[in-house]
Amino acid sequence: MTEQELQTHAWRVRRYALRMGEVQGQGYVGQALGWADVLAVAYCHAMNIRPAEPEWEGRDRFLLSHGHYAIALYAALLAAGVLAEDELETYGGDDSRLPMSGMATYTPGMEISGGSLGQGLAIAVGMALGLRMKGNPAFVYNSMSDGELDEGAVWEAALSAAHHGLSNLINLVDINRQQADGPSHEILQFEPLVDKWQAFGWHVQRVDGNDLAAVIAAFDAARAATGPQPRVILFDTLMGKGVPFLEARDKNHFIRVEADEWQQAITDLDANHANRSHA
Repeated sequence: MTEQELQTHAWRVRRYALRMGEVQGQGYVGQALGWADVLAVAYCHAMNIRPAEPEWEGRDRFLLSHGHYAIALYAALLAAGVLAEDELETYGGDDSRLPMSGMATYTPGMEISGGSLGQGLAIAVGMALGLRMKGNPAFVYNSMSDGELDEGAVWEAALSAAHHGLSNLINLVDINRQQADGPSHEILQFEPLVDKWQAFGWHVQRVDGNDLAAVIAAFDAARAATGPQPRVILFDTLMGKGVPFLEARDKNHFIRVEADEWQQAITDLDANHANRSHA
């Protein structure tokens, strides 16, 4: 796809997330807005998937370690055609296939039940090992948040991935610098991240996760990298991206806005997209 087409997909991911947020009146929408460019490139450019066959054996796997980002992944699955748009209105409701936290038993395209933070990368290591043993060339992507870097299990998994030379594993880290309890660096300082991942034996890139061209290039480079190293892409993102009054908030970990502000957010997002499209 062209960069402009992917820009449209990223806008759709953001718009779907806002519409689902409006259904419940709240949610982890700030993360979805910030992570939308990464998800659009993953699902509409980089990954080998068949939207009509979400369990196709040859597919690339996408693991949502941070299960509270489910609203963002549902939006990406909607944009990619895995889910139908009419399901959007069921978000978070009884018997919905779109629960507020990601669960594999409910949603087509949801590979794991995430949310117990710090577990996704270890699962991805096992999955990547299994695919390699079966001779399956698919990639395993693990999507995680910067808050998960506080968990010791993440670094055990990182050591294991390098030890086993899992070049079919690509870890995606959202560095949005917010956690439920406050700014990430105040909870537990994790920098310098590039140096740390390199020291653990990984192929490392760090880019602006809201610069679409940089995101595309990072995915392409991760897939094309040679050698036995697992790959990690560190994405610096802005929570609430695309909606100015949400971007300006100090805290966006869990968004609640007034009922009339959901439509204002969509109007602002659409105007921002239109201006970028005509730039």
